[in-house]
Amino acid sequence: METVEISDIGRHVDQEVEIRGWLYNIRSKGKIAFLQLRDGTGKIQGVAEEAGCGAECLACIAELKMEASVKVRGKARRDERAPSGFELTVTGVEVVQNPADDYPISKKEHGIDFLLENRHLWLRSSRPTAIMRIRDQAITSFRAFFRERGFLLIDTPILTGSIGESAGTLFTVPYFDLGDAYLAQTGQLYLEAACIAYGKVYNFGPTFRAEKSKTRRHLTEFWMLEAEVAYADNADNMRLQEDMVSRVVADVCANCAAELAALERDVEPLKKVQPPFIRMDYGDAVKTLQGKGSTIQWGDDLGGEDETVLTKLHEKPIFVMNYPKKAKAFYMKENPENTETVLCSDLLAPEGYGEIIGGSQREDILEKLLSRIHEEKLPEESYGWYLDLRKYGSVPHSGYGIGLERTLAWICGSQHIRECIPFPRTISRIYP
Repeated sequence: METVEISDIGRHVDQEVEIRGWLYNIRSKGKIAFLQLRDGTGKIQGVAEEAGCGAECLACIAELKMEASVKVRGKARRDERAPSGFELTVTGVEVVQNPADDYPISKKEHGIDFLLENRHLWLRSSRPTAIMRIRDQAITSFRAFFRERGFLLIDTPILTGSIGESAGTLFTVPYFDLGDAYLAQTGQLYLEAACIAYGKVYNFGPTFRAEKSKTRRHLTEFWMLEAEVAYADNADNMRLQEDMVSRVVADVCANCAAELAALERDVEPLKKVQPPFIRMDYGDAVKTLQGKGSTIQWGDDLGGEDETVLTKLHEKPIFVMNYPKKAKAFYMKENPENTETVLCSDLLAPEGYGEIIGGSQREDILEKLLSRIHEEKLPEESYGWYLDLRKYGSVPHSGYGIGLERTLAWICGSQHIRECIPFPRTISRIYP
C-alpha cells in the first residue's frame, strides 16, 4: 500500500493508500466516525464505518484524542461536497501516539496571551498554517525575483561592530577580548561593500532592533531582505522596489488562493498592486496630514497614525520621498535640490498598513559621509572599512530593506505582525 501526502490525493482516486498524520478533530454518529486528518500538506476527512474497517478499528478510533498521531489506511475517493474535493474511506488505523492529556488548544475561544504561550502548538491551527504557507510563497518569490534579475545573494554578518541605524535600538553582547559587539540592525553597510564588488546584491535574514515598542508593527527580531545596486540612483531604487513588491503580491494571489480565502482576505485590493506606485514628496505628505488634523511639523518623522492616514487615501502603495536629513540615517545622500533633505523613500503599504520598505541613495562622497558620521557622534574608527568604499572606486549606488513580517501582515490582512512569524519576539515575550 502506497503512502501518500494529502496534497497529492487527487492522483490516487479509487486506490488503497496510507496517510500518515494527525487527528485534528473527530465526531461520531452511531456506527460511523468522521476523522479530520492533517499531514502538513493538507487536510482530508476519513469516514470510518464498522462494515468497512471492523468493530475493533471503530472502537480504537473512539478512544482517540485530538492531535493523536496516526497512520490511516483506506480508499481515496472523489467527493465534491468535501472541502478538499476528496475523502478517504477508512479500512484501518494504526495509532502512533494517543495523548494521555487533552490537547490544550480546543475549539473554544482562547485569549492571545494563552495562544502565544502555546505558540508551539498553535502553529498547527488553520490560521497560522495559512499565514506560514503565504510566508513560504513570499520568500520563494523574493528569491526568484532577484535570481531572474542577476542579483548575487550575500550573507551579511549577524554579529557586527558597526552601528547601522540608531544606537538606541542595539542589542549589545560581549565579544571575547574585543569589547562589545551588536546584533545586526541591518546588513546594509556590508551589502554596500558587496555591490561595489559584484554590482547587484541582496541578503535575506534575521534582524534585531531593541525598540521598546508595543505597537502592532514592531518585533525585536524580524526577517528583512535588503538589496543594493551600483550605478543606481533613488529613482532606479524605487522602480526596483515596485517591480519586486508587485511580483510577490501577484505570486501570492496566484499560488495561495486557498490560504487567502481561509484568512477571509479580500484580494481585490491586492490585485491593484501594480506599477507605477504613488510618489509623494515628504513636504506634500506633511501638508496633507496637517489638512487632515495631524499635529506633525516639517522635520518630524512620520508616525504610524500618519502612515495610516496617507495609505487610506490611495489604493496603491505610496513612496514618501526626500525626508529631512535630521530624521534619517547618516549614510543617506544629501538632496542637491534641497540640502536639508536626503534622497530617500519609504514605501507605505495601502489599507492602513504603513511602512514596509525604507530605502535611499547612499552618500558616495567621502568628505560628506565623514562629516555626517561626525555629526551623529559615531566612532569613526569603527567605520574605517566603510569609508574605504568611498576611497577606492566609489560610484553612485542605492538600496533598501523590506520587512518580511510587515509585508505579510498587509498581504494577509492581519492586524498584528506577531501572527506573521513562527515564534514572535517582543519586548515582553521570548517564550517559547
